[in-house]
Amino acid sequence: MDRFDAMRVFTRIVELGSFTKAATDLGLPRATVTLAVQQLESRLGARLLHRTTREVSATPEGQLYYRRCTRVLAEVEDAEAELAQGAGKLRGKVRIHMVAGMAAHVVIPALPDFHERYPRIDVEVGTGDRAVDLVREGVDCALRAGVVDTPHLVVRRLTPMPQATFASTIYLARKGEPRSLEALERHWAVNYVEATTGKPYPLDFVVRGELKQVTMNGVLTVMDSEAYVSGCLAHFGLIQVPAYRLAAHMADGRLREVLPNARPPPLPLALVHPYQRKVPPRVRLFMDWIAALCAKQFGTSAEEAPTGD
Repeated sequence: MDRFDAMRVFTRIVELGSFTKAATDLGLPRATVTLAVQQLESRLGARLLHRTTREVSATPEGQLYYRRCTRVLAEVEDAEAELAQGAGKLRGKVRIHMVAGMAAHVVIPALPDFHERYPRIDVEVGTGDRAVDLVREGVDCALRAGVVDTPHLVVRRLTPMPQATFASTIYLARKGEPRSLEALERHWAVNYVEATTGKPYPLDFVVRGELKQVTMNGVLTVMDSEAYVSGCLAHFGLIQVPAYRLAAHMADGRLREVLPNARPPPLPLALVHPYQRKVPPRVRLFMDWIAALCAKQFGTSAEEAPTGD
C-alpha cells in the first residue's frame, strides 16, 4: 500500500474510531488496515493511535498527523479533480443523507438529469429522520429540514419548503372541517414526538402575520415522518408537512388542506457538511445541483455559513 492510501486508511480509523469500521468503509480486509497503520507508525517513529478493546483514538502525535493528512489528501483530490473536470471526467462517489420523503419525492426522481450530465459520479442516498454524524458515518453532506444548530457544520441554506395543514377526507367527514384555530379544540392531530425530549411538536399557524402555536389532543403518536403521513391517511387527524409531500394524495381526493388562510411558515431547508473538511469537487458539484433542484421546486436560493468554530 502506497503512502497516500495509508494516509486515507489512517484518517478513516480516526474518524470512525475503529479499525473494523474503517476496513468496512474502505472495502479492505481488516488485516490490510492494521498493517497500513503499523507501517505508518514505523516510518514516522511515533505511536499514532491508542488502542483499547472498546475504541481507538488518536494520540497527540496522531491528532497532529491526522490534521496534516486531511489537508494533503484534500489538495491531492482537488488537483486530480481539477484535471478530471477539465476533461469532463469528474468521478467518484457522493454520500448524502436526507429524510425518506425528500429522497422519494424530490431528489431521486430528478437524479437521471444529474447522472446524464455526470455519468462517472455515483450517488449513495441514505434516508431517515435521525441526524447522522457525518464524519463518523462517512457521509459527505446531509439535506436537513428545520432549524440546523449542530456545531462544527457548515450550513448552506436552501429555499424553504412551503407547508400546509392536511387531514383525510374521511376524517373531515366524521369530525367536520375546522374553520378557525378555536375549532381545533374539538379535533385530533397525529402527534409527532421530538426524539430527545419525548414532547410532541405543536402545530404552527400564521394568522395576520403572527405565528400561533397549537398543541392538540390525539390518539396516535409517531416518531417518523413516513408514519406521520400514514397516520393522516388512516384518519387519525391533522398533520403539517411540506405541500409537495402530499400532492398525489390531494390529487386522488384522499386528503384535503384545512385552514388554508392560516398556513404554517415555510420549513427551513439546508445542506450541511463538516466544517473542518474541505469539500471535494464532486461533492460541491452535487450540492450545487441539489440547491438548484430545490430552488426550482420551491422558489429561490440563499446563503452559506458555519454553525460552529
